[in-house]
Amino acid sequence: MKEQENNVEEIIASKELVLTEQELTSTRRKVFNKYTLAITLVAVTALFTYLFLSAEQLTALQTLLHKDHYLFYWMMLAGFCAELVAGSMGMGYGVICTTILLILNVPPPVISASIHSAESFTSAAGSLSHWQLGNINKKLVKALAIPAVIGAVIGAISLTYVGENYAKLTKPVIALYTMYLGFRILRNAYKNKNGNGVKKKTNIPILGLIGGFIDSFGGGGWGPLVTGTFIKNGHTPRYVIGSSTMAKFILTVASAITFIFTVGIHHWNIVAGLLIGGIITAPFSAMLTAKLPMRKMFIAVGIVVIIMSLITIYRAIFL
Repeated sequence: MKEQENNVEEIIASKELVLTEQELTSTRRKVFNKYTLAITLVAVTALFTYLFLSAEQLTALQTLLHKDHYLFYWMMLAGFCAELVAGSMGMGYGVICTTILLILNVPPPVISASIHSAESFTSAAGSLSHWQLGNINKKLVKALAIPAVIGAVIGAISLTYVGENYAKLTKPVIALYTMYLGFRILRNAYKNKNGNGVKKKTNIPILGLIGGFIDSFGGGGWGPLVTGTFIKNGHTPRYVIGSSTMAKFILTVASAITFIFTVGIHHWNIVAGLLIGGIITAPFSAMLTAKLPMRKMFIAVGIVVIIMSLITIYRAIFL
């Protein structure tokens, strides 16, 4: 185990993994061009499908999209913003989506099931982009993903039981958890990396197991815990975020499959909205990993999550 951790630490720190600026720019341009083509094809297909629908079918479609006070469109916006943050910072997707859905009074098991169903696709798009940009460390992904899948399955089963039997208690507890994650995100903004240049060792299997459990049980939290821990310990953000995103994709698929067998798929408008909004953003957020002012983004996201969590706690207790 110790030898495995040392190998992973060495690979993360290796200078041989770093692409030249010219290679990186060229790769980013290729990713952008491919994704632009894909979006164009999807848009054209959607347009032709829309044109061939009858008046009755269009009316039925509009009714579905306007269901639950236009929840589909709000979820598109939430998915877009959450994936922009998560893909570039390596954290925040589940936390942001969970706090929004808690405010909308969606049951906790449905929240996590919907988020992980949508995130299976958005994290796949983000992982592919990170792979093409050279941000992936295969050994780190493997070391994180295996225990994370185990933790995710246990977390999904636990949330299904607790959510059904202790629904009123579960919601404020998860809100307290997301508020804690908000403070952790703020902490990442102000806490410097290891100042002496020595990278701290990390128990990767345990970190992956705990991260997978809380992400599945709480609807999010993999990024603030796992990605945040690696960055805090002095590792290169680019490779940590890319590898963590791919490991998150694997655990998300495992969590989504577990929820399908335990609670089924509810609120298709939530899943579809998060999915469409997130997929649109995913490749571009991967390109922004080295470009955005991370400290300012950490602060903004942390404050928003804390405020929304407090609103949820207040509503759960007093309303």
